[in-house]
Amino acid sequence: METATLYELIGYLASALVVLSLIMSSVLKLRIIGLIGATVFATYGLLIDAIPVVVTNGAIILVHGYHLSRLLRARAADAYFEVMRWPTDGIYLPRFVAFHAEDIARSQPGFAGMNDDHLAWVVLRDAEPVGLVLARHDGSGRATIDLDYVTPEHRDFAAGHTLFSRSRVFAADGITEVVARADTEAHRRYLIRMGFEPSGPTSGDWVRTVN
Repeated sequence: METATLYELIGYLASALVVLSLIMSSVLKLRIIGLIGATVFATYGLLIDAIPVVVTNGAIILVHGYHLSRLLRARAADAYFEVMRWPTDGIYLPRFVAFHAEDIARSQPGFAGMNDDHLAWVVLRDAEPVGLVLARHDGSGRATIDLDYVTPEHRDFAAGHTLFSRSRVFAADGITEVVARADTEAHRRYLIRMGFEPSGPTSGDWVRTVN
């Protein structure tokens, strides 16, 4: 392969990565792919001796690297999300569910809507709601989760670990065990990552002890 052709292919690869990063709904994926794309573009600029391309993408690398390091530090320090109980008798929760109804139906098609007996926990990022958990408590310490949803932009930041492992949000309501159902393969994999185990070979329920 001629050198010029190789350089051209590197340029096309860099362009493809930059475009791919812009269509990512996940903030984390956008930063990672954008960083890789800018690195490849800077390399391409060096190869063809285009200093403006190198300088521009060098600046983009710094921007992506800065924000990515902040995101990862906050995630490691359990500072990215906050989870709090939320009253169910207001107008906000029905509006949140209705706004994200299509995405909820794709990820958890078994969700049948809010009920009067639901307890609600809202996942916050910078004091803005980005997720919602709805569960029914039977009074014996076991709660059945009907909805465990986080917006696509924040699904790579382990909101579930904050909810199930790093907080004690269930303790205030006397909940020691949670039960969930896996309506999709993606949700089944999520429950496994969160430490849920099958309650039986045929029941379809997944169970996890919580703090």
